[in-house]
Amino acid sequence: MDNPIRSGIVSGMTHDADILIVGGGLNGPALALALAQGGLSVAVIDARPAIARAEEAFDGRAYALALASVRVLQALGLWRGLRGLAQPINGIRASQGHAGQGASALMLGFDAAEIEEGAMGQMVEDRHLYAAFLAAMHADPRVTLHSGARVVAQDTGGRAASVTLEDGRVLRGRLLVGCDGRDSAVARRAGIKRWGWDYGQTALVCAIEHQKPHGGVAHQFFMPPGPLAILPLPGNRSSIVWSERTEIARVIDALDDGGYLEVLKPRFGDFLGEISLAGARFAYPLRLTIAEAFVAERLALVGDAAHGVHPIAGQGLNLGLRDVAALAEVLIDAARRGEDLAAADVLARYQDWRRFDVVRLALGMDAVNRLFSNGNPVLEAVRGLGLGAVNALPMLRRMFIREAAGLNAAEPRMMQGERL
Repeated sequence: MDNPIRSGIVSGMTHDADILIVGGGLNGPALALALAQGGLSVAVIDARPAIARAEEAFDGRAYALALASVRVLQALGLWRGLRGLAQPINGIRASQGHAGQGASALMLGFDAAEIEEGAMGQMVEDRHLYAAFLAAMHADPRVTLHSGARVVAQDTGGRAASVTLEDGRVLRGRLLVGCDGRDSAVARRAGIKRWGWDYGQTALVCAIEHQKPHGGVAHQFFMPPGPLAILPLPGNRSSIVWSERTEIARVIDALDDGGYLEVLKPRFGDFLGEISLAGARFAYPLRLTIAEAFVAERLALVGDAAHGVHPIAGQGLNLGLRDVAALAEVLIDAARRGEDLAAADVLARYQDWRRFDVVRLALGMDAVNRLFSNGNPVLEAVRGLGLGAVNALPMLRRMFIREAAGLNAAEPRMMQGERL
């Protein structure tokens, strides 16, 4: 007789899949593959057509994957195909200063050689990550991708969860998971409220080509309007995440490429030689937004649907993959014990595991942004002294490096590279 978990038939009720995942960006597919690895059937409902997500041209969007996130991809069997497309992060340099005046003396510097695990992380382009997830979903018989399908209603009461699609189809499962971003409709329909605030900043995102090699070193340059992150990509290219006050960012974003570069150059500096734009330009308003609950009846939230944080430390996708690893472990372990996957006590294990870590990191990044996004000369001196002290103390340095690599959290098994 079929295992009821694998067949999708529980107590005489037929489901289209054990788990319904709304949202097909990166966290949704990652969760689907992790759950399928544990024997669960999954339906991924993505409003955006897969072909639109899998554009082959370089557009500059990339992610800084912490070492723990790389281990998740290893556990999913995807890293072997991505390794040759990634750029290892061999060091991190942080400095403060003002546009056109260059960086101050180095405040903080980390090198991968200071930890035993190797590179502190990897830079991977969005297009390569999604293509790997898409191929893996198509290859796994337990995963069904409903591409270009929009959810217009949901029901999580009673013994099942269901979603109604725009074309009238109804899909049923045992649990509904929202992976549909910061403005999660899944959370909104469930009545889950959010707290947070607007930063008054906008992130200008692009990629550049430069004359000199970056050496795999990531730079964080703190300026009064907001931080500028320079993240190494393969070859003589880097990804830029440039935070500016929103009213100024609107003006910069409206410039042509030449004007945009003229504003960027004095902020970027000349340490990598001449720079030019490579790929498209993007702009994202920045705000902190955290769901008041990560779970509800027969429902869980993952990634940006649960929490949206400041990009100051590049932790957005890393936090999402921690959610993926934790929820997959909780659900698969519960299934193997014969528990109801959507029972309140099962879902509470996920929320209890993730909520403290998320709030801790979100408020920590918020504090750093507030501390550094101003030109107060007294605070500049205090910042320099504080980070200089960290730079001089090996124990604190190691703690910061391990935090950046994602190695300080209570790690789910996948974040240690283990299959579920």
